[in-house]
Amino acid sequence: MIEIKMENPKELPDPYGPYTHIARLKNHHELIFVAGQLSVDKEGNIVGKNNFEQQCAQVYENIGTALRGIGADYSNIVQFTTYLASAEHIPLIYDWRKREFPNIFPAGDYPPNTLLVVERLVNEDFLIEVQTVAAL
Repeated sequence: MIEIKMENPKELPDPYGPYTHIARLKNHHELIFVAGQLSVDKEGNIVGKNNFEQQCAQVYENIGTALRGIGADYSNIVQFTTYLASAEHIPLIYDWRKREFPNIFPAGDYPPNTLLVVERLVNEDFLIEVQTVAAL
């Protein structure tokens, strides 16, 4: 029997729309589906308006917060899907990852990532959104 449980960790702001931050699927192993995280603080305020670096930092902090809320961490991540609101940010996300991923993933095992450039995100002030799949 497969068990699916939806969760919104209290350490994260309320979802930005009708979705849940985390879906947990349990069979022999548990898969964790973290909704696309945006650059918002715990109160839902946009962090880093017009600043791609600040938005990246907040997005990945939110991913870490979501994972810690269920007893996981970055080492449990098995896949990312990254959405950018502009192709001009592609070199910036590559630079940010090159600089920050060694700290986030010290073993050097970086999860697969799909990078998509979209017309815009849910709010035009958001420059990046990252969806995550993890396993326990």
